[in-house]
Amino acid sequence: MKIVVLGGGESGFGAAYLAKKKGMDVFLSDKGMIKDDYKKLLIENEIEFEEENHDEERILNADWIVKSPGIPKKADIIYKIHQKGIRLSSEIEFAAEFTNAKIVAITGSNGKTTTTSLIYHILKNDGLNVGLGGNIGKSFAKQVADENFEYYVLEVSSFQLDDIQHFRPYISLLLNLSIDHLDQYNYNYEEYALAKFRITENQENDNFFIYNKDDEMSMNLLEKLEIKAKMLPFSLKERVKEGGYADEDKIFVKLQQEFSMRIDELALVGNHNVANSLAASIAGKILNISNESIRNSLMTFQAVEHRLEQVAEIDGVKYINDSKATNVNATYYALESMKNPTIWIVGGVDKGNDYTEIENLVKRKVKAIVCLGVDNQKIIDFFSEKKQFIYSTSSMEEAVKVSKSIAENGDTVLLSPCCASFDLFQNYEDRGRQFKTEVLKSED
Repeated sequence: MKIVVLGGGESGFGAAYLAKKKGMDVFLSDKGMIKDDYKKLLIENEIEFEEENHDEERILNADWIVKSPGIPKKADIIYKIHQKGIRLSSEIEFAAEFTNAKIVAITGSNGKTTTTSLIYHILKNDGLNVGLGGNIGKSFAKQVADENFEYYVLEVSSFQLDDIQHFRPYISLLLNLSIDHLDQYNYNYEEYALAKFRITENQENDNFFIYNKDDEMSMNLLEKLEIKAKMLPFSLKERVKEGGYADEDKIFVKLQQEFSMRIDELALVGNHNVANSLAASIAGKILNISNESIRNSLMTFQAVEHRLEQVAEIDGVKYINDSKATNVNATYYALESMKNPTIWIVGGVDKGNDYTEIENLVKRKVKAIVCLGVDNQKIIDFFSEKKQFIYSTSSMEEAVKVSKSIAENGDTVLLSPCCASFDLFQNYEDRGRQFKTEVLKSED
């Protein structure tokens, strides 16, 4: 079988490596430059590849094409692949065909990385033989090739779900839906939301689908969709007979055996993390993990880098790195959890943002806005009549300097950009690390 892999990053190399190990005729093609680390691995494993080019004749002669999630679905080569009717899969779909492990797959607009990491922590802490992959950590395909895990916990994006055919997780979670990536979905919110719901489309009645009963778009679509999996809701607003809910003090999971825990014992703070902890606990109970083990995991979990990460406290000012907040809804959660007057660093590549969702929170909690981007005009225009202090900056060094000059004892400086990072940074990780470097530099 001729396999072509498009993209030479972590997921692309992993898929090519798995294909090679399964004895397939594999060729990897990347329109850009392949990083030296991956190039070395391709050469060592005798995988044929090209970079800065797409050999269309060879690509379109494949039996099966595996596409990295970073390649836009509107790319010319993708259109031609569809025209020829060649099977096009994500790495998630491809790798899942070669493992019998139970898969727990997590998607949603916000909280995916935190909840995926938390579920992995719960399973690993209980002694299960488990791998972590998808949009996080090491390539899922490479782990399928080399490891013998009985469980996988996978963070799955809408871009990966766009390219599935048979992917069927044992447990799927849809945490929430908010406007994001609309540039890739014809600026249609429902089209984007339906892409997320594909996580459950191949599930059967012996599978589980965990969903957010408080999420308006999820509930609207559930009225139209036929879900075969056993559906388990979680809610912060109402009690549920089966699933999970919270009151002011505790979280509760109602399955065969009840689990409850005080909210102030959770390692993660903020209402959104109460929801994430609930969703993770339901998954744990489905897998028959004991209450004691789940409680221990929820108390010992370390927060994910770049997601409401406490960087430092300098001269009474807290610095928080929430670089992973690449949409308005993620920033809503960050601002909601702020207790002190906040200097808010925001900006980057706008993905069709509507700032009205956070307007009231900004009025209540933010004392100054520091815009960070090549083009800050949309943010300035929206907030100019609502906030007296708005500053425009075009580098992380400048943004942190300005923030530090405004901040007083008892304030918080929050990097929560609402936007993608590609105007000034390689990715959100690069943006977060630069923020931490500049903050800690100012400590000297």
